[in-house]
Amino acid sequence: VCDIPKAVVSTQSTGEGGGAEEGSGAEKTKYEKKKERLKALFDEDYDGLEDEAKHYAELQHEADAQTRLNNEFFSGEANRERYEGYRPGQYVRLTLGDVPCEMVDCLDPHFPLIVGGVASLEGQMGLLQTRAKRHRWYPKILKNQDPIVVSLGWRRFQTRPVYSIEDHNRRQRMLKYTPEHMHCHATFYGPLSPPNTTFIATQGATDKKTSSFRIVATGVVLGQDKTVEVVKKLKLTGTPYKIFKNTAFLKGMFTSVLEVSKFEGAMLKTVSGIRGQVKRALSAPAGAFRASFEDKVQLSDIVFLRCWVSVDIPRFYAPVINLLTADKTWSGMRTVGELRRARGEAIPVNKDSLYKDIQRTAKTFKPLNVSKSLQKTLPYKTKPKVEEKRKKSLYKTSRAVVSEPGERRLTSLMQQLLTAQKDSDAKKWEKKKSTLR
Repeated sequence: VCDIPKAVVSTQSTGEGGGAEEGSGAEKTKYEKKKERLKALFDEDYDGLEDEAKHYAELQHEADAQTRLNNEFFSGEANRERYEGYRPGQYVRLTLGDVPCEMVDCLDPHFPLIVGGVASLEGQMGLLQTRAKRHRWYPKILKNQDPIVVSLGWRRFQTRPVYSIEDHNRRQRMLKYTPEHMHCHATFYGPLSPPNTTFIATQGATDKKTSSFRIVATGVVLGQDKTVEVVKKLKLTGTPYKIFKNTAFLKGMFTSVLEVSKFEGAMLKTVSGIRGQVKRALSAPAGAFRASFEDKVQLSDIVFLRCWVSVDIPRFYAPVINLLTADKTWSGMRTVGELRRARGEAIPVNKDSLYKDIQRTAKTFKPLNVSKSLQKTLPYKTKPKVEEKRKKSLYKTSRAVVSEPGERRLTSLMQQLLTAQKDSDAKKWEKKKSTLR
């Protein structure tokens, strides 16, 4: 049993060709209706474009009419400047008030003045936290709190930055010098600037005698934070003067009861590694306190207390005013190195900080003496086999050895070979030492 198409059944039943024509006409009617329906949908979507084009043309016509009216009304420069202001490229005359007299006396037309404006925030002073990096072409590293000239926004000023690096616990740890090839934080006092403002720093403003690259560092402003705290390590030492098992009284670490109260609960550690804790202050002597340890300490022990102390950011700000001088030079605060060179002073040397050669004397141990009574009780294999000193020499040590001619030749040959081997080993050792240097 199979399915037979309806068109074939109708053809066979009629036996005439007119049935096929009727079927094709029905299909045409079906396709025409579908085409008309799609055309109606298309017309619904795009019939409104002509209205939109007319509306756009009307708006354009109104804008052109307004432009012609503006040009006719502002035909004179007086009316245009009154309503529109000064256009770019025009010459204007500015009157500056409250300026120093040196600006007029030392005015040089070779140094043009650029007039700009600053935001209301930039007129305030405060602490700026920045990310800085030593310039790779500058030959030296920067020292903490050494004065530098910063060009930030519209201002150039001298300040004393404090360099720090952020630890994993968000602590700002002070650095004595800037890192060689990485960024660090620099906190200094100056006019507030918005974040992401870039700046450059130089060692001096008008130093023409320098033979190296002048830009010492570059950086970007991270933000203005009045609560920024930079800390550094502090190690306090003390000694015990009374010991009661695991409790000890210490002195020499603090100077008053108030200082002890600030450090109550702080962790202590001795040189030998015994850990402890600060408990309570004592009335006398001044600065003494009671501490407990995990083991008994000795009077000769030195006790350490490692802590962090905040660093004060210097509030130093000196604007660069070299254009207000006749010779266009300006000298600000000098670094410690420049002051020492000017005065001819040497760098102070702390003898305790110098490295010294360690000289260790060889220890000589006394010979082991076993008493005769103990030797008798010891087994034979552990008894000391020490021969007593003889007053007369033995026959073996005093007899003469007469060698044969062949034996003498062999002895001299062996001595020559050993001498050549020693000389070769000495040369190899000298060559190895020179390569290690």
